[in-house]
Amino acid sequence: MTKIGMMSFAHMHACSYAACVNQLADAELTAIWDDDAARGQSMAKQYKTTFMADMKKFLASDIEGVIICSENVKHRAMTEAAAKAGKWVLCEKPLATTVDDAKAMVAACKKAKVGLGTAFPCRYAPTLIELKDRVARGELGEIYAASTTNNGSYPGGWFADDALSGGGATMDHTVHVVDVLRWLTGKEFTKAYCENGRLIHKNIHTDDVGSVHLEMDGGLIVSHIASWNRSKSFPTWGDVTLELIGEKGVIEVDAFNQKINVYSDKQMKAEWANWGGNMDLGLVQDFVAAVRERRDPPVTGLDGLRAVEVTVAAYRSVQTGKMVRVAS
Repeated sequence: MTKIGMMSFAHMHACSYAACVNQLADAELTAIWDDDAARGQSMAKQYKTTFMADMKKFLASDIEGVIICSENVKHRAMTEAAAKAGKWVLCEKPLATTVDDAKAMVAACKKAKVGLGTAFPCRYAPTLIELKDRVARGELGEIYAASTTNNGSYPGGWFADDALSGGGATMDHTVHVVDVLRWLTGKEFTKAYCENGRLIHKNIHTDDVGSVHLEMDGGLIVSHIASWNRSKSFPTWGDVTLELIGEKGVIEVDAFNQKINVYSDKQMKAEWANWGGNMDLGLVQDFVAAVRERRDPPVTGLDGLRAVEVTVAAYRSVQTGKMVRVAS
C-alpha cells in the first residue's frame, strides 16, 4: 500500500486528487497537512484521514509521496521541504510563479533523488489521448498552426492576489495548453506575445483575460485565449479546446465535451458529468505508481518548468509591449 499525504487544500483541485487517492486499491491517503488548520481538519474528516498540524512531523511520518495544492507562491518551499524529507512530489500547476523557483524545485528533487511531477491532468483526457495518437500516426502531417482556449469561471480568493498567485487568468490557464501542445508535437516554445487585462470582473486587481500569441520550433504558430469568462452558474469550471491546422487537414477538439447534462436540485444549476474517463484519476494513479516504483512521474517537473517559462514570457511581453523570447 503506497502512503500518500496532501499538503494544503488551498487549490480547489485538491479535493478531486484526495478523492482519487481514496479510490485506488493500492494507495492510502495517510495524512493531511495544511497551514490553515481549520481547513485541514475539515478535509481530514471529509476524506477519512488524519490531520497533522506540524509540517515537520507530517514529513517525518511514513508517507512516501505528497500532493501539493497550496497557493502558487508556496509551491517551492513545500516542494523543497518534501524533497529534503525524501518524499516524492506531485505539485499543482503552475509549478511556480517564476522560472528561478521552478528551476530550484527541479534541482531540489534531483539532488534528493526523488521524483517531481506537475499536475497536468489534460494528458489523461480521452479526447486528447486520441488526438495525440492521430498526430503520432501522421494524420495531419506537419502541423503549421494551432488555435486554443482555456476559459473558466473566476475561482475567487487568492487567485486574484498576484502576491499569492503570480498572476491572473493568463497564469492560471495558459500552462495547461502549453503542456498539451508540447506533448502533442514534441516541440518547444520559442517566442511569446501577450495582451491581457481586467475585462470582466471589475472588482479584482489582476488579469481575467489574456490573448496569447506564441511560436514553437519550426515556426508553428499558436493563438491562445486564457480567461475567467464563465459565469458562476456555468455547468463546469471551463474548457480546453484546440484546432490543429496541418498539411493534410484540420482537427478540432473540445477536450471536455464527453459529458452528460445533469440538472441538480441540490446545486440549483445545470452540471456536466463527464464520462469515458477521469483525467484526475489517471494523473494520481500514475503518480502513485511512480512513488511505488521509485521513478519520475510521467508528467515531470521539467514539463512544469517549460510551461512556467512560457507564462513568464507572456507577462514580460505585456510589460514591454513586444514579442519576447522564451527563456530555457
